[in-house]
Amino acid sequence: MDSANQTYSGFVALMKWGTIASVVVAAIVVLLISG
Repeated sequence: MDSANQTYSGFVALMKWGTIASVVVAAIVVLLISG
């Protein structure tokens, strides 16, 4: 159960950072297009 819980925690962290990265990339693209 511990390993499954650890995997889930890693997955959640990956999703969080992936979402942040996507937002940052989207903002940069919008700035480049509007600029």
